Amino acid sequence: MPLTKQDVAGIADYARIALTDAELDEMTAYLNDAIALLDPILEYELDDVEPTFHPIGELVNVVRDDVVAAGLPLEEALANASSRRGRSFRVPAILVDGGVA
Repeated sequence: MPLTKQDVAGIADYARIALTDAELDEMTAYLNDAIALLDPILEYELDDVEPTFHPIGELVNVVRDDVVAAGLPLEEALANASSRRGRSFRVPAILVDGGVA
């Protein structure tokens, strides 16, 4: 069943995308073409195929354990700072409220 203009308008509204009437027509045709590309899959009997969640089967994320390690000493961490204030990097203000940085 092809998507209607109303379907696509609803999707665009949900995604907060403003479409003109011409863009809505174009997007409706585009999405229906994209869905039609999936038609060959429907020719296969897939009832006995188990869904997969990863293209490489049973692969799971392999991550190392978090290990607490010593960081840089303060002076070494601040050694290349162009400006510093006490124990902190000093950077230009990017958010200014009422002229106060």
